[in-house]
Amino acid sequence: MQAEARSGRLDAVAAHPLAELLDCPPVAGNLLNGSAQTVDVEIGECAFRQGTECRGLYVVVSGQFVRKAERYKTRLTLGQARTGDLVELAAALGDGMHTYTLSAQTPGTLLMLPINALNSAFQSYPPLRMRLLEELAREVSRAYIACCMNPPVHRRHGSRELPASSIH
Repeated sequence: MQAEARSGRLDAVAAHPLAELLDCPPVAGNLLNGSAQTVDVEIGECAFRQGTECRGLYVVVSGQFVRKAERYKTRLTLGQARTGDLVELAAALGDGMHTYTLSAQTPGTLLMLPINALNSAFQSYPPLRMRLLEELAREVSRAYIACCMNPPVHRRHGSRELPASSIH
């Protein structure tokens, strides 16, 4: 019974396909397509750093990345980003500041939709912003469910690196 309930919760917050999220009329779609930029990132290189200005919405095209943040002088590993993942929705839709650092674990490529083009697309087609806000809500729900499903990992005293699931 609990497994079924847990499965139902996960299904309800499953990520929606990128094509569905970015589906919009030709005017907005052409604006996003025409402004899209690729960003190549080498192993260990940061695509962006926490606390810096967000340049756009990112999609992982290839490679494997890790999300890390510092909160209250504690470093947290928030998880990985893989091919097809939207990255940093919160910054692109929110106050425009990165909420974590994204670093490459393998060589990779990101597709960046510049923030000014994204905002223009939102103005010409408001449902696009709503779809992305809904996806951000699902992302937060997935993180919460994952946190609740994974017991905290206890580390030795003095270790500063903690998994996100250990924060309540």
